[in-house]
Amino acid sequence: MKVFIEFWKAKDAWLKLSKEERGNYLGQINPAMQGLVSKGAIFDAWGVNDDKTPQRADYDFYAITKLPTQELLDSFQAIVEGAGWYNYFEQINLTGDNIGAEAVIGKMIEL
Repeated sequence: MKVFIEFWKAKDAWLKLSKEERGNYLGQINPAMQGLVSKGAIFDAWGVNDDKTPQRADYDFYAITKLPTQELLDSFQAIVEGAGWYNYFEQINLTGDNIGAEAVIGKMIEL
């Protein structure tokens, strides 16, 4: 299982759009996202980054998505990029296999 974690914040291009334009843009992406769900993607968590978070990352929103294969993750990323998402949002991503705490701690020790 692949885990894809996104952190993003709006660019000026997004802020310059009207609320109607923003809604229309996001509405166009939704069918493609639903197609991913039908193939096993799990949109596990979406949220707003709390201003009171210690050592807060400088991003306003986050999402955690689980995808059963690398191919589905690649499709997800292609949809996002093809939709022009990065024209409107500054974003950083993390991805990897869900290997569990014990395996991660072992990797940390091996550094």
